Amino acid sequence: MNLHDLTITTAKDMLIKREISAAELTKMYLERIAKLEPRLNAFVTVTKEKAMESAEKADQLFRESKDAPLLGIPLSIKDNFNTKGIRTTASSKVLDNYIAPYNATVVERLEGAGMVLLGKTNMDAWAHGSSTETSDYGPSHNPWNTDYLPGGSSGGAAASVAADEALAAIGSETAGSVRGPASWCGLVGLKPTYGRVSRYGVIAMASSTDSPGPITKTVTDAALILEVLAGKDPLDATTATKDVPHYSQSMKTMDKPMTIGIADDYFTNVDPETVAKVEEAIKLLEGKGHIVKKIELFDPQKSIDVYTILMRSEVSSNLARMDGIRFGNDRSLFGEEAMRRMMLGTYALSSGYYDAYYKKTQKVRTLIIQDFEKAYKEVDVIIGPTLPSPALPIGATADNPMFGEMADVLTEPSSIAGLCGINMPVGFSSKGLPIGMQIIGPQFGEETILKLAYQYEQETDWQKEAPNL
Repeated sequence: MNLHDLTITTAKDMLIKREISAAELTKMYLERIAKLEPRLNAFVTVTKEKAMESAEKADQLFRESKDAPLLGIPLSIKDNFNTKGIRTTASSKVLDNYIAPYNATVVERLEGAGMVLLGKTNMDAWAHGSSTETSDYGPSHNPWNTDYLPGGSSGGAAASVAADEALAAIGSETAGSVRGPASWCGLVGLKPTYGRVSRYGVIAMASSTDSPGPITKTVTDAALILEVLAGKDPLDATTATKDVPHYSQSMKTMDKPMTIGIADDYFTNVDPETVAKVEEAIKLLEGKGHIVKKIELFDPQKSIDVYTILMRSEVSSNLARMDGIRFGNDRSLFGEEAMRRMMLGTYALSSGYYDAYYKKTQKVRTLIIQDFEKAYKEVDVIIGPTLPSPALPIGATADNPMFGEMADVLTEPSSIAGLCGINMPVGFSSKGLPIGMQIIGPQFGEETILKLAYQYEQETDWQKEAPNL
């Protein structure tokens, strides 16, 4: 069986028809993980025994003619989601031996839907980065070229799906950590609206922007997982009470042409090959009857300052709780990146500087939110490149303490505003590296962006391309 041909939909169909058992499917993924991990380093922990137990349980339920949305589906989960009884490190040696005593709500809902957990994936430590090079367990490698980075902070999650080590993965995004690695690994990466998916049990980075989301091969798979994850959680007061649409069905109907907003500043200082591929994709959508309209948005470069202050301030607060008494190892094991962020965040929040930095930053954040609100009165979605360039070589982040902020410049504004967005593969560079396009929607506009993403996917075959491993 060619694992790359499988999606959640096709795998479920085979499982229901008993053409393959969940145990057989899971074993194939575990064998591929064992084969490829020395080259990819996508996983921190592989949960082989738990995976086989879950698969056998799924097979028993299938024999009893029972079903669930993800029953028997092998997934990987970023290692900043608490998983009961399983090591959860956030890729930091501070948590090297930490065994989570409870499940994150995301994990609880996935298990309730029948998923098979293959393991916990590598990431930038504490999600501090856009490359996985800040991981205390070494960087993950891009399956399309193992000399290159997969992006971050959900780099291991994206690499695991691109390499067919998992059928799909769960990541989290604070500024670009789902869309970014999806772009560099040639995948669909869905960042939901802030509050659409519960943050309970996710090791917090920046609490006002953290958003769990799926990384998948297809738009349908992303929609199916979002249906499982989305919805009000009594354990997270920031989750929305809005009903959860049947995304995987509603996205297949395009009720009317959309107006697509294009802002020139989102194409400035971007790799020419990336610009060309995104413009080709926009022309394809225009050919399907959609209207392209030039709009003006806040220069995304300005979001770097806002995000830097906001994120580092919240990091300094969230990491204050990480001590050896409760979590295993002491604070001397914090990496250089974490220490830099904590120090700057503490400074920005300190007496005499709070008004000059943090308070002023929150005012600019409000202006960014209002700027997007104004734009969505004229357009349905906004389209642009996801990242300024295709994947960069291993080592690209060395001696560049602002790499993450610069890399995520095109996704930061929408994350700061709490909007939803999706990365779509739109082609490859001359070096054979994937290029991604982002479709940004208004708050709780997941149905809208999924409709357009699905239509684009139906007109292209990028999701069928596979790295040569």
